[in-house]
Amino acid sequence: MRRLGAVQQKIPCVLMTEVKEEPSIKRESQQFRVLATKTVNPVALESNVECALATEKLDGTCCYVTVYKGQPHLWARLDRKPNKQADKRLKQYHHSHETCKGFTWNVEKDFKTLPEAWIPAHKVQHLAGQPVPDEHGHIPGWVPVEKDNKQYCWHSSVVDHGAGVALVLRVSAENEDLLEITMVPLVDLLEQTLELIGTNVNGNPYGMGSKKQPVHVLVAHGSLRFRNPPPVGYQQLCSWFQDSPEGGVEGIVWHCNNGTLVKLHRHHLGLRWPDGETFLNTRPVVVNVEGTVKEYDITRKDLFIALGKINGHGFKRLQDIQIDS
Repeated sequence: MRRLGAVQQKIPCVLMTEVKEEPSIKRESQQFRVLATKTVNPVALESNVECALATEKLDGTCCYVTVYKGQPHLWARLDRKPNKQADKRLKQYHHSHETCKGFTWNVEKDFKTLPEAWIPAHKVQHLAGQPVPDEHGHIPGWVPVEKDNKQYCWHSSVVDHGAGVALVLRVSAENEDLLEITMVPLVDLLEQTLELIGTNVNGNPYGMGSKKQPVHVLVAHGSLRFRNPPPVGYQQLCSWFQDSPEGGVEGIVWHCNNGTLVKLHRHHLGLRWPDGETFLNTRPVVVNVEGTVKEYDITRKDLFIALGKINGHGFKRLQDIQIDS
């Protein structure tokens, strides 16, 4: 199985897009919509997208595993954004020029202060040793997940850095129709990006856990692959999302053979999300979290211990997993 591309930058849409001045169905406060046209993005064509691996785009928050203080560590996505004064100048420039291209940044003064351990994402351009923002004024990056940082408490719930393990949802190696929640050594996830999904992430579209006992897991990008992906054409994609058993997903990410990633979100087609039962909840799941205390000596991680108590239990779907607090 080939190593798939990590999500370090914003992924372009597989179809060319256009902006329409009408209320967004994705964000209530947004008064415009970004919709797909019927033209395939040249980036996708040049990357031979029809031969790419089509995978599920999950609705969560992006994470990254890389080294921190000499050990494999989970990092949360944190983009460096302009301060109020710079953001105002950017909007004025965009209003005058109808584009942000050509806007001049002062990277040292125009951006909000970030934690000292923050690092820019891969492929971020640098000028005079400083990371340069993208056309939207953001510098994609990462910050290490620390257990005492409440902002990342749900990230922290799925990882034990002392034991060097993380809770991961993946396809069972023994049965591709079965999902499993298991502990994976962080060293095996090095330089991979993953999606954190669960009770307190993005409105919990997968119905996981409860307020009393939240459930969160990591899912490696590219690990949930479609058996019958649609051809890359506007009408075929619309039909697939609405009619295919696999179509109950937030979107598709294509992993091309040259390393390029392209995506399509339901909202690009004017389709709602979530809309009925999600495809992720049509597959049975088993909990394989054994040896929690003895093997890894995890004694202070409530979610690890709680899942360990139902080790070996199978469930009809992900949202059926309910654990005692």
